Amino acid sequence: MSDEFEIRTARLRLRSWREDDFEAYAALNLDPRVMEFYPSLVSRDESRERFARWRARTAARGYGFWPVEVIGGPPFIGMVGLADPDFDAHFLPGVEIGWRLAAEHWGRGYATEAARGALAFGFERLGLAEIVSFTTTANVRSRRVMEKLGMHRSPEEDFLHPLIAEAHPLRPHVLYRLRREAFVPAP
Repeated sequence: MSDEFEIRTARLRLRSWREDDFEAYAALNLDPRVMEFYPSLVSRDESRERFARWRARTAARGYGFWPVEVIGGPPFIGMVGLADPDFDAHFLPGVEIGWRLAAEHWGRGYATEAARGALAFGFERLGLAEIVSFTTTANVRSRRVMEKLGMHRSPEEDFLHPLIAEAHPLRPHVLYRLRREAFVPAP
């Protein structure tokens, strides 16, 4: 993916990764508020590995989780995008949409706005028929974003995340789906 890649929304820009995003990305992964619904915080060393992996996957596939910046404001508030989950589940293969924003940027509608831009890219540019999203049952904030995006949950499709330990309280997950024909782009 070239350095010129971007998705623009009314207030935000999703763009290619740059080396100077690393410090903010690593801080995001070490913030207990941001990582509340993940099994653990991510060390700087692991963040460095994941950072390289995100950049390589995005370049190879033409999509991924992109850095989000506020136009005329902070150059990195988190990441939003599309990914191919790397585990086995009844709804895979498929493409997932997800987000992770710095806590100081919560409550402003940025996750929903950026995700709507990523959904438009997935449906219009990649021609995807469906995009899914999932989170642990207790993650009410992310579930609210999924619902604002028009995604729908069928409780019978909820699942136990295979990459989370059996006894872990975050293992139960909900699954939301959105079909291309049901997507409503931003005005």
